[in-house]
Amino acid sequence: MGFYCEVILPRLCDLAMRNNRLRPYRERVIGAAEGRVLEIGIGSGLNLPLYRPPVTEILALEPAPKLVAIARSAPHPGMPVRFIEASAEAIPLDDHSVDTVVTTWTLCTIPQAATALGEMRRVLRPCGRLLFVEHGLAPDEGVRRWQEWLTPASRCISGGCHLNRPIRSMIEAAGFRTERIETGYMPGLKPMSFMYEGSARPG
Repeated sequence: MGFYCEVILPRLCDLAMRNNRLRPYRERVIGAAEGRVLEIGIGSGLNLPLYRPPVTEILALEPAPKLVAIARSAPHPGMPVRFIEASAEAIPLDDHSVDTVVTTWTLCTIPQAATALGEMRRVLRPCGRLLFVEHGLAPDEGVRRWQEWLTPASRCISGGCHLNRPIRSMIEAAGFRTERIETGYMPGLKPMSFMYEGSARPG
């Protein structure tokens, strides 16, 4: 079980995230980042090559040591990258110390997502932004029923992934003000493919 959790599972999740259909979402979210950026759940570093100025520094947070090791060898942009092996539920950074927080398909797996969002708000400067793309709770009742039914299995086999988290309300409940959000299904199985993409500022 230890080998599965530490080696096999991170690699399976990484393969899922390499889906080419996800790249336009990544490009839009990463393209809006600026200044000192904290990326939550850097994983194997798939987003790193997409960063450009006006980003000045990337703080790459990831709790899984195996993924941190892979990310260190990923192509890096021409700016400083600092890897932080830590949980989003206890971010080891000072208050109001980053300009942008980025999450890409991360909130579904964090056990205490509300705590993590509170930490993101804490480290953001008052004029900073949270940029996100996440999958989550769908608006259609039939799809929601499938999401509720499938989530226990998804949590076991997909690194703790919840299919049924209400992303927008979670972000707003943590004290953020949503400034832009786009939602909709991407191609694929509907319980896994309802996307939330947007930005929010500390309220």
